[in-house]
Amino acid sequence: MTLQTAGIHHITAFVKDAQRNADFYAGILGLRLVKKTINFDAPEVYHLYFGNEQGAPGTIITFFPWATGRKGRIGGGQVGVTTYAVPAGSLGFWEERLAAYQIPVTKVTRISESYLSFADYDGLRIELVEREAGPLSTWSFGGVPTEHAVKGFGGAVLYSTDPDKTADTLTRTLGLEQIAEGDGYIRFRSTGDLGNIIDLKAAPVPQGGGGTGTVHHIAWRAKDDAEQLQWGRTVQSHGYQPTPVQDRQYFNAIYFREEGGILFEIATDPPGFARDEDPDKLGQKLMLPVWFEPNRAVIEANLSPFEIREVEVNQL
Repeated sequence: MTLQTAGIHHITAFVKDAQRNADFYAGILGLRLVKKTINFDAPEVYHLYFGNEQGAPGTIITFFPWATGRKGRIGGGQVGVTTYAVPAGSLGFWEERLAAYQIPVTKVTRISESYLSFADYDGLRIELVEREAGPLSTWSFGGVPTEHAVKGFGGAVLYSTDPDKTADTLTRTLGLEQIAEGDGYIRFRSTGDLGNIIDLKAAPVPQGGGGTGTVHHIAWRAKDDAEQLQWGRTVQSHGYQPTPVQDRQYFNAIYFREEGGILFEIATDPPGFARDEDPDKLGQKLMLPVWFEPNRAVIEANLSPFEIREVEVNQL
């Protein structure tokens, strides 16, 4: 049986400042900080996870705030745009809210859907689209009511240096279905109800440059560890060299770079973010894996403090 991913597990990006990052994604977009930890490969850098109330797969955007990082350049080999799904009838609310925070918004149409397109404080490109599919969020924060709250990912727009090969990987390796083409994009769909619509820019995009304001990788869902091992074999059978399984505490991960230059991860749905915190206290404490606990004092001293706060319209 051909493996099929349910869709996006998470998307990870570089930003500059932890407080401004929190103000934008929690204070303005109304997402929940579900985990405050560190980059396991660079413990002097936070790793922040924002999502719905539980941090369910398909809702999680993660960030490495990198104060001294160089500015990146969005381009080929990257997620060009992160798409969020909001409930039907919600774009008017979001257009007014973003205008109140003086965030420039452009209305765009792609493959018969309307989007609000804008950028965060670091230049990461974001869009909102109304979708019926997927459960409503139960998290309300900063003046965003649950009836208009971000559900999770609608999907993503991929920029590839070799779109034909990226399309082949999406369909043959990951099991997505090509369902439409138009407006310069090819649309694919996975089996899930969130993070399930992927638009690939049909023309090659010149290579981007990594750094703040760019996406580092996109992760696809595996239902458990056993399926992830199957994914590893499948990826290898298609000519890629996936990494060994990496323990990321809240999921296990393998990585490979597809031929259009985009770094793909395959991440397990379990164990999730409540493995080391009570569900009602997610994101309140800096959580460290056991191998870093002896160095907690040094690690905390090297991290700039920030808070999750409601952002007044005139505060920024």
